[in-house]
Amino acid sequence: MTIRKGEAWGEAGTLPPNGLIVHSDAEARAAIEPAWRAGEGLPVLGLLGGDLCRTLGGTGDEARLTSGEAMMFPVDLGVAELDDTRHCFVAHAVARRALWRGRAVVAMNAQWLGSLDLGPRSHPGDGLLDLTDGTLPLGQRLEARRRARTGTHLPHPALATSRTGSTTLAFDRPVDVWLDGTRVGRTRHLALTVVPDALRVVV
Repeated sequence: MTIRKGEAWGEAGTLPPNGLIVHSDAEARAAIEPAWRAGEGLPVLGLLGGDLCRTLGGTGDEARLTSGEAMMFPVDLGVAELDDTRHCFVAHAVARRALWRGRAVVAMNAQWLGSLDLGPRSHPGDGLLDLTDGTLPLGQRLEARRRARTGTHLPHPALATSRTGSTTLAFDRPVDVWLDGTRVGRTRHLALTVVPDALRVVV
C-alpha cells in the first residue's frame, strides 16, 4: 500500500532464503530487471549499499539482514522508456549531457544520488518521483553542486520541481540517460512512470 503522511511504513522482516543480496543500486537493478522484463515476480533484495539503502537507513551489515533488527519495506519501482526501449530503476533516473551542460532532469525515487541530496523530500514508497528540471550556467552548476550535498540547492529560480507518478520529457537535442548510476542509452524523448510497491527490500 502506498504510504500516506503520518502512516507507519515497513515492518520487521528478514531476508528470505531465496532473497538476493546487492551492494549498490546498479546491482539491484541488474538483479530484478530480468524478472521484471519477463513479467515474473521480483526477488526480495537485501540492501548492503547504494542510495536506496542509505535512504532507508541501511547499515551495510550483512548479518543484520537475517537478524531480529532487519526491516522489510515495500518500495516503488521506476520505469524509463527511451524511444522503444524500456528499463526499470530503483533509486534514480538522470537525463543530462556531459558535465551537466544544458538542460538536465533528475527523477528521484531515493533521497540520495551519491554524495548529493538531490531528493530531500523523496520517499521510495509514496508512488511518486521527485523531478528537478532545468538549465544552469557553469558557475551556478558548481554552486548548486556544493549546496546539493545538504539538499539546500532547492528552491532555485532556474530549476523547476514537481512530484509525479508519470511524465514524458522531450529534449531539443539527445541526452544521455543514467539509471541507478548506469548509462543505458541516449534519447530525445524520455517517459518515466512509477509502479507503486512493486519491490520488497530488506535493510
